[in-house]
Amino acid sequence: MLSLVIVSFVTVAAGFIIWANDRRHAKYGILMPAGVATAVGLLSWILFITAGFGFQPGLTWIPWILPMVLGTAAALAAAIYLGKTRARHDTARLTAALRL
Repeated sequence: MLSLVIVSFVTVAAGFIIWANDRRHAKYGILMPAGVATAVGLLSWILFITAGFGFQPGLTWIPWILPMVLGTAAALAAAIYLGKTRARHDTARLTAALRL
């Protein structure tokens, strides 16, 4: 369970760091990258433990390190995708409103 707590803390922190460093972070909420990172990290931890990777010699790093990496990557991908998509939609709506 300690690894689950550490994974959750690290993924939440990574999500907040990704949000803070994104130049389009005003387009989506502050909790979006942290939530995505935490959800992916915790679900992958559960899958890795269920698969038995936490109890095999030489593979105990998988439920410790890989969920943190996967959660961080998912938060980064979500922030990039949503930032670009929301910026494009906001620009289109603003252009449509200015044409009226």
